[in-house]
Amino acid sequence: MKKRADHASDAEDFERAMADVVRLRPDPRGRAHAVPRISPPRPSAAAAPAAPVPDHVEPDGREFTASGVDRREVRRLKRGDYMVEATLDLHGFAAKDAVSRVRKFVDTSRQEGRRCVSIVHGRGVHSEGNAPVLKPLVRECLRGHPAVMAYADAPAREGGAGAVYVRLRA
Repeated sequence: MKKRADHASDAEDFERAMADVVRLRPDPRGRAHAVPRISPPRPSAAAAPAAPVPDHVEPDGREFTASGVDRREVRRLKRGDYMVEATLDLHGFAAKDAVSRVRKFVDTSRQEGRRCVSIVHGRGVHSEGNAPVLKPLVRECLRGHPAVMAYADAPAREGGAGAVYVRLRA
């Protein structure tokens, strides 16, 4: 087919091709809906970058899912659906040492192909003022680690609020 540079003749060809087209009657049962008009995007909306999908963190920090990760991962972790492939026990460690051990443990676990690990940090019953020290630090460290997809309190039989199950990226 020969291409034409003349746009006027293209419009005429289109008019001739569409001359015998008849609009369809509306569906008497109301199944077909009118097609909404498409308006061009507003300049301000097109220039604005898309907002990133935020991570989901419960207000009390008991569970977390990274952006783009299905929230059902948290339910599976809470139920203990995944087999824990390694455990890190932080009882007796100072806060600074515990955080560095958590980072190293997560990195090593991911390198070894583990997908679910457990970190036992304790509930903080024997800490000053019975307030947990390691628990919030460990969970903050996990939220910031790129290998962590999700975490949740371990099931009650595995330590409950004194431990966290962590789902790692493949």
